[in-house]
Amino acid sequence: MLQVNLLPTALSELFVQATTSGTLTLADRYGLMAALLDESLGDEERSVIDRLLRAACKGRVKIVEQLSVVM
Repeated sequence: MLQVNLLPTALSELFVQATTSGTLTLADRYGLMAALLDESLGDEERSVIDRLLRAACKGRVKIVEQLSVVM
């Protein structure tokens, strides 16, 4: 079985990037998927994921088909 090991600040950086740019890219979505598969995620990390998903559902963050956003 494949083990997922996230970088310690990956979710925080993803949250900042997504809220700053207003978009969730394909790479961001794969990062979120990897984070969700991590069984050792803490409450704070799960809260970040919930906030990103809620922002996408409410339209504050758009889901785009780009691989990444260059700023």
